[in-house]
Amino acid sequence: MGLNYYTIKKNILEARKLVIRATNIAGSGHPGGSFSMAEILGCLFYKHLKYDSKNPAWVDRDRLVLSKGHASPGLFSNMALAGYFPESELDTLRKFGSQLQGHPDLKCPGVEFCGGSLGTGLSYSIGMALAGRIDDKNYHVYTIMGDGESDEGQVWEAAMTAAKYKVDNITAFLDRNFIQQDSYTEKIMPLDDYLEGTDLSEMWKDASRWKTGDKWRSFGWNVIEIDGHRIEQIDAAITKAKATKGAPTIIISRTIKGKGVEHMEDNPQWHGKAPDSDVVPIINQELESQFMIAPSIIAGDMSNLTNEVKRCISGRADYIHLDVMDGQFVPNKTFDHVKIKELRPLTVIPFDTHLMINEPIKHIHDYVDAGSDIITVHAEVCDESSFGEIHDILKKNQVSLGLAINPDTDLPYWSYKFLSSLDQLIVMSVVPGKSGQKYIEDTHEKMNRLKPILKDHHFSGFIEADGGVTLDNIGSVFMDGARAFVGGSAIIGQKDVRSTIRQFRNEIMRARRKTLLDKANQLGGSKLVMKWIELHVVGETQDQIKKIAQEAGYI
Repeated sequence: MGLNYYTIKKNILEARKLVIRATNIAGSGHPGGSFSMAEILGCLFYKHLKYDSKNPAWVDRDRLVLSKGHASPGLFSNMALAGYFPESELDTLRKFGSQLQGHPDLKCPGVEFCGGSLGTGLSYSIGMALAGRIDDKNYHVYTIMGDGESDEGQVWEAAMTAAKYKVDNITAFLDRNFIQQDSYTEKIMPLDDYLEGTDLSEMWKDASRWKTGDKWRSFGWNVIEIDGHRIEQIDAAITKAKATKGAPTIIISRTIKGKGVEHMEDNPQWHGKAPDSDVVPIINQELESQFMIAPSIIAGDMSNLTNEVKRCISGRADYIHLDVMDGQFVPNKTFDHVKIKELRPLTVIPFDTHLMINEPIKHIHDYVDAGSDIITVHAEVCDESSFGEIHDILKKNQVSLGLAINPDTDLPYWSYKFLSSLDQLIVMSVVPGKSGQKYIEDTHEKMNRLKPILKDHHFSGFIEADGGVTLDNIGSVFMDGARAFVGGSAIIGQKDVRSTIRQFRNEIMRARRKTLLDKANQLGGSKLVMKWIELHVVGETQDQIKKIAQEAGYI
């Protein structure tokens, strides 16, 4: 089975938007902690968790315990998307008589743990896991804990108990976002190392300061440490945890409080605070503006693709673009599924396989089996029947589905029926099969022509820009609507891939900030623009956004 990458990603986006909606209507709640664990919940609900939303008490279900219960909006939003109750139910969050309270409550079908006092969820989970062993059940217990609640002694008593009884049907996640209610965790009771200032990037940059894993290892736990916002790392960690026998597992997930909304990120103010109604539309646009960067490794050393993949890993690419050319659909020939299968063990980073080949239906199973996480085929070599078959094969195997169109190709009418379930649309901005081309400027107009078609047919996937994307034009391509960006010679062709990707991200961030200021100005003029700017209090962000607003004449 594939990673189910884009399905998880799209549901994470919707869950975050539901958190904003619910906490805004309630006028209170905890968006920060809901967002830091969003990817964890996304991977659990849409890949690993065994449940039946229509039969919440199913005896063989996996159990999910939210020990950090104040982040209940994050749990409830995913439960709604999973079908436990209508999304409209979230509008009752924290209201008298609602089943959706400020902490999870057993009155809500599907909730396994009545959260209240912090630090008790792990003990409760161990009890459920031991009960499963006694009853000869093969369910798994997943527990999400906060780092602030790890100040509680009961957490460590539970840790000793789980190790003593070799409770291997439990996997705990530590949402390690460095912020608790009062301040930064490393100023109150450090789990890693004392933090002198307020720059949390210090804790990310220096792994020698990470002590939390050592603490849990000393208590007899199997410890896995990951970036808690990388879907592929979470997926791989859960798989390893379930395969571990004889010891409980904790996945220390290094996360960002408020992840996805810049002014909430790493900001203790947003531990428990609801967004105002006038900024909700801007926040939703920001959430819809998350983006990914994928180096195309054929622009590197084709004689040593192993090294090019390693450069993508060290460069922190979001995923890796693999251009498969057969020498028929396009003039050149690169590699096929055999090479992809050879490269797959090198990394868990998603493989974005772009098939520039004739008759892709004949080969689609080979590329699924090779370990592709996203597979895109060209409209020019498909019809409704063959693409429908490809669609069904990829969805069945949890591989994300993409459709590509060449610069001189319009989106075919037969594709409209698939747009609502399409994960990725590649709008080629160069003639495929030739390297070193410049971005075709007519693509800007083409992207704008596509927008109403995609909206009318409920496209919720990601538009990928492929070909001629550079630092000079990536901002305008982002404004066109692209959210995934393939870089060949502009990224993998550079000596320092990591620095180059960082520069690309900075350019996109500048464009995104400009679009959000445009939205603020459209909704509320200079007053709302200033309010939006003043929300950004962490680091130097406020000054940077203010400068963009001044350049636009908004303040």
